[in-house]
Amino acid sequence: MATTVIAPAEPLEDPLAYLPCSRILEYSKRQVIYDQDHPPSSLSLIIEGKVKVSRTSQSGQQVVVDIYHADEFFGETAFLARRTTQEDAVALEPTKVMSWSRDAITEIIGREPKLGVALLQLFAQRSMEFGERLESFSVDNIARRLARNLIRFGERLGQDGEGGTLQMMPFTHELLSQVVGTSREIVTHYMNQFRRQGYLQYSRRGIFIYRDALREWLRQAAV
Repeated sequence: MATTVIAPAEPLEDPLAYLPCSRILEYSKRQVIYDQDHPPSSLSLIIEGKVKVSRTSQSGQQVVVDIYHADEFFGETAFLARRTTQEDAVALEPTKVMSWSRDAITEIIGREPKLGVALLQLFAQRSMEFGERLESFSVDNIARRLARNLIRFGERLGQDGEGGTLQMMPFTHELLSQVVGTSREIVTHYMNQFRRQGYLQYSRRGIFIYRDALREWLRQAAV
């Protein structure tokens, strides 16, 4: 019987391999990096800290696009031809970023076309992740959306803790409500329910997620 050989996926290009160092800007906790009145004109890289990027819906509700941490880019809407997106970026903690203007990026791509490839790969990967989240909004109830995002943030922003837990920073219920698209009161209800069921613990020190147990709950809830 013939064996099908699957070619390995091409490695992703690293934009940092083609971007020169630039001036580092520092932001204090809760400081606005850009907003709807002052849209981004640069692509930024987080050197230290965390940044919340959110958008305002037509109904006026704030929805979190994502939370980015060290070595991740944000501000890609600077490359949109029509830069009137209702987007805000706020530092969640003391944060340092390095930025490159749209014109500077364009000039560098002219010399190093692989930077353009690297950025396209990055943006395409994010588009797929956003598509998965949109699918979750359409098929999952609030509890499942909350569970999925807790696991996702725990894996991206947290670290492995004792007893198979994921430990991450203490997100407010208001912030989590903006991630899953509901009210703070409903998030509080499900967070308390998850805690009673033994899927997580939380305090001012952080959120401790029992990842395997919460994943098993997601699997059973889908049946």
